[in-house]
Amino acid sequence: MNLEEVESMIKAELPDAQVQVQDLTGGGDHLQATVVSSQFEGKTRVKQHQMVYAAVQEPMASEAIHALALKTYTPQEWEAVGQTS
Repeated sequence: MNLEEVESMIKAELPDAQVQVQDLTGGGDHLQATVVSSQFEGKTRVKQHQMVYAAVQEPMASEAIHALALKTYTPQEWEAVGQTS
């Protein structure tokens, strides 16, 4: 599974999202995703992560992805940490 496929799956679930996916080990199965979406507004961090995991549940169930570290932000939080789109 390549990084673009993972990014596309997340964007399919969260169409307004800005998504960055990184391979942490070079093997393609331990990934980190940073996701910024207005759909996270008013939701707990746990709920935000559940929304992203729902998007990639198939490759995680088949173990194409062994681990996925998440960083989730609303657009306002993203701006507050000094990032830009």
